[in-house]
Amino acid sequence: MRSPNRYFKDRKQFLKFIGPFRVAIFLPLLSSTIANAQLPQSQPVTSSSPAQSSTASVKPLTRDEAVALALAQASSFQQARLAELIAAEDVKQARAAFLPKASIPSSVIYNSPTINGPNARGDRFSFINTNAVTEYEALAGVAGELDVAGGLRATLRRQLALLEAARAGTEVARRALIQAVDEAYYGLALAAARRASAELSVAAAEEFERITSLMLNAGEVAPVDLTRARLQSAARRDELEQARVGESVAADSVKVLIGYDFTAPVAAVDLALLSPDATEINRFTPDLIFRRPEFAQFDALQRAAEQEAKAARAERLPQFSYSIYGGFDTDSLRGSALRDTTGVLATVSITIPLFDWGASKSRERQAKLRSQTVESQRIVARRGLAQQFNSSRVQALSAASRVGLLRAAVAEAQRNVDASIARYRAGEAPIIEVTDSQGTLAAQRAALNQAVFDYQIARARLAQATAQ
Repeated sequence: MRSPNRYFKDRKQFLKFIGPFRVAIFLPLLSSTIANAQLPQSQPVTSSSPAQSSTASVKPLTRDEAVALALAQASSFQQARLAELIAAEDVKQARAAFLPKASIPSSVIYNSPTINGPNARGDRFSFINTNAVTEYEALAGVAGELDVAGGLRATLRRQLALLEAARAGTEVARRALIQAVDEAYYGLALAAARRASAELSVAAAEEFERITSLMLNAGEVAPVDLTRARLQSAARRDELEQARVGESVAADSVKVLIGYDFTAPVAAVDLALLSPDATEINRFTPDLIFRRPEFAQFDALQRAAEQEAKAARAERLPQFSYSIYGGFDTDSLRGSALRDTTGVLATVSITIPLFDWGASKSRERQAKLRSQTVESQRIVARRGLAQQFNSSRVQALSAASRVGLLRAAVAEAQRNVDASIARYRAGEAPIIEVTDSQGTLAAQRAALNQAVFDYQIARARLAQATAQ
């Protein structure tokens, strides 16, 4: 390439020649940055993990789809469901205690005759006191307990209360899992929005650095301006790398909840598509707090503790049991011998407790202390849920207001970009004014995304506090 010094006598003459064409030369160099800064907000945001080679090929995962996937995975919710099934089996066992237990106790006894042998009359006696040397016994019947003291009824009511508490605990775990999915899902959307904003800032900084280098070669700026432009680009690249790492971490948080492999891509919808509606906050009222499953769980646990105390008191009352058996007890399996030794045996017994070293009273006191513990937990939960409701409501309303203000600010920042481009095209403003306006636009978009994220999280927590 020929040097301009062959056609112009000095540097000043060359700069004077290209002066009228300066805007036409540098403006096309900025076109790519301007186009990137004005991309529509409806593009899906995706995780930038190595497994995701193309963000456009990843279908955004909706929030409802993420919740459905998470509920099907191994989690505390699934563990709570298993605990509910275990409690249901305890109820079956408690009901079975009322029914008689059928059994067939059979035995064959053989022992040697006494050493002295038969007596004078020729009778042989067994070594152990039984009906004969060889004795056959076969019985069939039922046995059970008469719930006169009410211990079995108290145990059954206790197990029913624990089953109800387990069901409420399952609902508590389900809601907690949904809230965790909401926070992880919207966290991924926010991280992707930050990454996209950082990419715009890097593109603007690099374009500014490139144009500054061209202007330095043309003698338009001082070398220190290029140094500053390079430092600005380095700072923006560092911010972009941090944003990419944050997005990858946020994507992993979603994958571990929904059961995705860590190498699989995952995407969330753009936060700009989620428009807050401040009027829907009014349907969340403080009285809905008491519909939370935690309070049903507290009620069930308190009833279980009361029934446990009754069962412990019943241990100090007389206990009745019965048994009815029929069969034979003979020394021979011949027909005549079986007919002569066949019969029915019925027994009713009573056990009167006298002294158990205070064990039953100790269990009764334990049950009462558990009831007091549940009541204390209820009070603490009521205060915590009321605080969660009030805080979430204030945060949701504030975030909705911020979204409206920031949307106006983004529109104003876009107009500022358009004006800066027009001023630069007319030669009335330096290129740094354009790049600064682009940075301001990116910052306002990031603030808008943060406000939308804050609203969605506050709304999710508000729904959680009011059992909706």
